[in-house]
Amino acid sequence: MSDSTHEEDHTGPIKTPKQLLLAVFFSFVVPVFGIIALVAYVVAENKPAGSTQAESQALGGVSAQDLDKAVASRIRKVGSVEVRDANRALKSGEDVFKAQCTTCHTAGVAGAPKFGDSAAWAVRIRTGFDALVQSALKGKGAMSAQGGGDFDDVEIARGVAYMANAAGAKFAEPQPAAAAATAAASGAAPAAK
Repeated sequence: MSDSTHEEDHTGPIKTPKQLLLAVFFSFVVPVFGIIALVAYVVAENKPAGSTQAESQALGGVSAQDLDKAVASRIRKVGSVEVRDANRALKSGEDVFKAQCTTCHTAGVAGAPKFGDSAAWAVRIRTGFDALVQSALKGKGAMSAQGGGDFDDVEIARGVAYMANAAGAKFAEPQPAAAAATAAASGAAPAAK
């Protein structure tokens, strides 16, 4: 048995250079352009909203704008993370008043007791320091929580003490919990409320 008798023609489906070029083109170049087109579609700003019209008809003619608002409200952020410097020095009551409270309490806007007005503050001072601080922290009447400010609770309490003391109260300026604990451990009396 000789090798020449079992000689088979081992050729593939590509027989000409033209077929090779077409195979390379369709195997590599076309998929690359397909990927590029897919990426362009994904990052495009305006995409067709295929179901908006059908959904609005199902909801009894609700406009597309109302439907978009409803969708946006369902996918809104639930919370947020805020990073603050925990070691920063706390602001004094006067600083908090000047930064946040003065807008309403200097002019008496929306029924806010004016700064230094003993008659307007007397009723509030009688409720006690804790009640005043809770009103400032949670909001009361037209005043939003913390007066719309971005302060630590101790800083808000300091601002309350500053305003009430200007109207005749004798509240001590609150200290942070760590400072009060240190003062209590060293035998000093904690700040009175």
